Amino acid sequence: MTKTIIIIGAGQAGLQSCVSLRQGGFEGKIVLVGDEPHAPYQRPPLSKKFLAGEIELERLNLRPDAFFREADITLALGTAVTAIDTGARTITFDDGDTQSYDTAILATGTRSRLIPIPGHDLDGVMTLRRIADVEFFRPYLALGSRVAIIGGGYIGLEVAAVVRALGLEATVFEAESRVMQRVVSPDVSNFFTALHRENGVTIEADCAISRIVGDSHCTGVETSDGRVFEADLVLVAVGAVPNTELAKAAGLAIDNGIAVDDHARTSDENIYAAGDCTSFPSGKFDRRVRLESVQNAIDQAKAAAAAIVGKAYVYDPVPWFWSDQYDIKLQITGLSQGHDTAELIGDPKNKSFSVVYSQNGRLIAVDSINQPRAHMLARRAIGGPRADYDPLV
Repeated sequence: MTKTIIIIGAGQAGLQSCVSLRQGGFEGKIVLVGDEPHAPYQRPPLSKKFLAGEIELERLNLRPDAFFREADITLALGTAVTAIDTGARTITFDDGDTQSYDTAILATGTRSRLIPIPGHDLDGVMTLRRIADVEFFRPYLALGSRVAIIGGGYIGLEVAAVVRALGLEATVFEAESRVMQRVVSPDVSNFFTALHRENGVTIEADCAISRIVGDSHCTGVETSDGRVFEADLVLVAVGAVPNTELAKAAGLAIDNGIAVDDHARTSDENIYAAGDCTSFPSGKFDRRVRLESVQNAIDQAKAAAAAIVGKAYVYDPVPWFWSDQYDIKLQITGLSQGHDTAELIGDPKNKSFSVVYSQNGRLIAVDSINQPRAHMLARRAIGGPRADYDPLV
């Protein structure tokens, strides 16, 4: 059996790999490497309760320190891996040290997508992906009064809700014609646009940013049509990029992420990968998919660990995601891209409704707004005939 496993990436997938390996009976050495100084922590609260100051840093921790001692997990935090030698089965750290592995798991996650426009490097311009980002962000929230948010996706809208709760001005700039356009129907986009406007957020759709204004510190943003909006703080929230550079340099196959098979194994038989950084074959959706979600990170890490300890099974999940904005919980099951029908069930005015997506008569996704039962039913029904799903039953 494998003697030493090195897990690169100390996020949700990296931690779950440790947990599942021990639960699966692996008794060898496990090393968990993370380039942040923090032990594995929750990321979803970063743009919500942690940003708002409602929870302390310690409450983000996924496991207490005692877990790593008791499970005999070696933590290598605040250090980065710069290279993997697949032939020698070694990794190189940023301080030049090397370490041998029998099996490696890549759980390198994603990083914030940047926008190469003038002013992107001004003081007061930031992204939100890590604890350090929030700690850098908060002082500006205390001092500033106007926040410009570039990007009308989950993170941008969640931060807008927090900003308004703190009594600051928030303007969301979305280059597409509606917020969350890539992932939800017009009914859902319109609902959230109205919700944010009711709470005092200004939403500018069909509005690209040409530059960020300012000398040393940002003072606003300029749109492609020449308008200038004043701002004390600019958040860039235009999506994420999978961290594949390490894998690519090691010669592993890349396909919109680190390409893995349905057991989470990469193109190298001794290396597995899990979480946001991977793309895997989905039988349910007849294509390779890359998912950015907590549940995928957890479940794919379980699949990788199972394969390593000789208990492999096919990983083909039903994707699901959520977003909390004000008193509204949006839950998405499945992937709606490629749908040919989108049926609205319920009345958005009641702040409780669903949108059901089908493709050739097959249920492929459901967006549920404040309808947890509809969400759970959808998770069981995805991939079957549309007629088999009725959230009102």
